[in-house]
Amino acid sequence: MKTISTRKSIRKYSKQELSDETLKRLLSEAERTPTMGNLQLYSVVITRKDEMKKKLAPSHFNQPMVEDAPVVLTFCADFRRTTLWAKERKATPGYDNFLSFMNAATDALLYCQTFTNLAEEEGIGTCFLGTTIYNPKAIIDTLQLPRLVMPIATLTIGWPDENPKQTDRLPIESILHNETYNDYTPHLINTFYTHKESIEENKHFVELNHKETLAQVVTDIRYKKNDNEIMSANLIDALKQQGFLD
Repeated sequence: MKTISTRKSIRKYSKQELSDETLKRLLSEAERTPTMGNLQLYSVVITRKDEMKKKLAPSHFNQPMVEDAPVVLTFCADFRRTTLWAKERKATPGYDNFLSFMNAATDALLYCQTFTNLAEEEGIGTCFLGTTIYNPKAIIDTLQLPRLVMPIATLTIGWPDENPKQTDRLPIESILHNETYNDYTPHLINTFYTHKESIEENKHFVELNHKETLAQVVTDIRYKKNDNEIMSANLIDALKQQGFLD
């Protein structure tokens, strides 16, 4: 049994079958996740068919594991089910707004994380795809998501066919604030990030991209301002399309 302290993202999967029974059991166990108002404001689209994975791949910048993984799970913020339930029971729902989206998105992410922990405890490999909110419209179209349903997170899952090194993490002191938020001084920034910057793999990454610092790789190559602004606009448009924004 694996624990959170040893977890790794898995991008290469074996041909061993991941049964429907195992998947459904883990998804069912994950329902014990905390949820806003006990409403379970999430849904999961399970993708197994090769043709559907091929359709999803461009939305995730064609990362190979989308098509190679036995299963792709798309976790959605879902206020549609609750809204339809309310209408069927002579209630008047009011969940076509940003607050409701945030509640449902939080529910979906909590559920996704719980499922991830349960799956990895049993030796199943997972990889979280943050690209889900970069290209939401394409995912909405591919998965035929109706109004008040929004894709939030994606996992590729399957039995591992690799054993990669663990990636680094910042020291715990870097994220803790006692009583109130204590802002970061240049000295603290240097203290918290020096180890990350000294890792040979990260130093090579800087050289490969012809940059001076790792921070420049993050801001100028990986997560550029212009890209962030374009994808932010696309995300807002998708939220309007799905009924969470006017």
